[in-house]
Order: sequence, then structure tokens, then C-alpha cells
Amino acid sequence: MRGQIEVIGRAGIGVDNVDIPAATAKGIIVMNTPYGNSITTAEHAIALTFALARQIPQADVSTQAGKWEKNRFMGVEITGKVLGIIGCGNIGAIVAERAIGLHMRVIAFDPYLSPERALDLGVEKVSLDALLGRADFISLHTPLTPQTKNILSAENLAKTKKGVRIVNCARAAWSMKKPCAHNLIAAM
Repeated sequence: MRGQIEVIGRAGIGVDNVDIPAATAKGIIVMNTPYGNSITTAEHAIALTFALARQIPQADVSTQAGKWEKNRFMGVEITGKVLGIIGCGNIGAIVAERAIGLHMRVIAFDPYLSPERALDLGVEKVSLDALLGRADFISLHTPLTPQTKNILSAENLAKTKKGVRIVNCARAAWSMKKPCAHNLIAAM
């Protein structure tokens, strides 16, 4: 039938933003491409890590305001820094590979990551608390599940190193209520 939706295709891994029961009731097929944008997402996470390390967003705002505050935005090098990856599946593994190539030390929290796979990837498998306490940068790469929703709660953010930089290219949400956001910014 002309004009009737037959398929909903979702680029990426998640379909949590599609009402699957409603689509099924109308005979609409829902599908995704779980590996379709893995490299793109991983490279985006690395790009955001560079942007945070070099304070590019803040420097851009300053420059757009007509200022040239070169000494204010020196940033940090990522070489030798600890990258904590929360969720070391397909995308997290690609991020780990790229980060190791940049001479970062990579630690990972993922309950499904086997010790053998961690060894193959060249990452150290750690607990969430250990990752929070050791990471200079944290990169999230988890699906949105009841276990990962708000994985970076105010309580967990309080366990992070002072000045930690966080990249979220995942479907997992994390708590950024106003007091939490204020405390995170104040800690940086």
C-alpha cells in the first residue's frame, strides 16, 4: 500500500527510542544496524577527548568573544594519561585501540569483558570504583539498561579524580541534575 510505513530502520545499536509494541501492532518491522557507525562513534569519542584535553570549547567561546587568551587554555597532553572506558564492547574496544595508539593507559569496566579479551585489547579490567578513582578521562560506551542508567550518579561522580574529563558517546544516561552538574564543574 502506497504511503504506509513498512520498516523503521535505526542507525546504530539501540532501538529504545522506537515504540516497538506499537510498530509491531501495525505490522511495521523495526530493525537496527548495530555495527554501522561503530568506528564513527569511537573516533568521535577520541575527538571529544582531544577537545576536552585542549579546552577547545572554552577557547572557542573566548576567541569568538574577541579575546586571545592563549595562556588560559593550555590544556593537558593525553599521552600517559589514564582513559577509563565504561563499556568495552564493540565501540569501547575501538576507542581503547585508538587510545593505546595515542599512548594512553587504558582501563575498562565492563561486567561482560573477559580477562582474555581485556588482555587481547591491551586494557586493564577494573571495577567501576577503581576506574572512577584512577581515570583522568572517562569515556562511556554502554547500552541504556536499568544497570547503566545514571551509571555516573552524583555518588559515583564524587569518587572521581579532581579534574576528570568525561565523554559520553553512549546510549547510557547519567545523572546531571543541577546540583550534580554544579559539583562536577566546581571539581574541575
